[in-house]
Amino acid sequence: MALFKESYLRARAAAGKQIHESSNTVLTKKASAIFASDVFDIFLSHSFDDKDIVLGIWFALEDMGFKVYVDWIHDQSLSRDRVTKETAEVLRHRMRNSKSLFFATSSSSSASKWMPWELGYKDGHNQKAAILPIAQTDTQSYVGQEYLGVYPYITEDAVLGGNPQKRLWVRRSSTCFVLFESWLNGVEPIQMP
Repeated sequence: MALFKESYLRARAAAGKQIHESSNTVLTKKASAIFASDVFDIFLSHSFDDKDIVLGIWFALEDMGFKVYVDWIHDQSLSRDRVTKETAEVLRHRMRNSKSLFFATSSSSSASKWMPWELGYKDGHNQKAAILPIAQTDTQSYVGQEYLGVYPYITEDAVLGGNPQKRLWVRRSSTCFVLFESWLNGVEPIQMP
C-alpha cells in the first residue's frame, strides 16, 4: 500500500506538460472530451494553492482509467476566491454527477473555504467520500486529523496476486481495505487477517 507522494505528483504533472504542446492546450483538449459525458468517477476536492500537485493527481488517476472532475479545468469561469451561490450550485451539480469525492489533503487544504463543504455535501449525497492523503515522504500509513479521521482513505498499489498494474484502494486501516471499483458498487472495506 502506498500513499500518493507529492514529489511523484509534481513529476507526473511536469511529464504531462512536456508531452503536450502546452499545459493550457492539453487541459482544454482533455476537458472538452470529458464535457461530452458530464459524468465523473471522481470529484477532486483540493486547494487551488496545490495546482501543480492536483494536475499530477489528475494525470495519475486518468492514467488508471478514471474520469476526474477538477473545477479549474472543467469550469474555468468559477470564482474560487469567494463563496457565491452560483459557484455552489455548479459544484453541487458536479458532485451529484460524480460517483465519488476524493479530498486531497496537503498543507494548504486546511485553509480552503470550499473543501470541508464539498466533503460534507458529497458524504451526505451518497456516502462515497474518501481522503486522498498527499505524503511528503515514502510512507504507507495515514491517520486523519479531527473529522478527516472518520473517512476512509485512498492508496495506490498493485492488485493482490501479483498483477503489477497499480490500482486504487479504499482503506480504513492498513489491514482493512477494498478495491475502489468495488467500493463504488457498495462493498465496504474488509478486515484482513
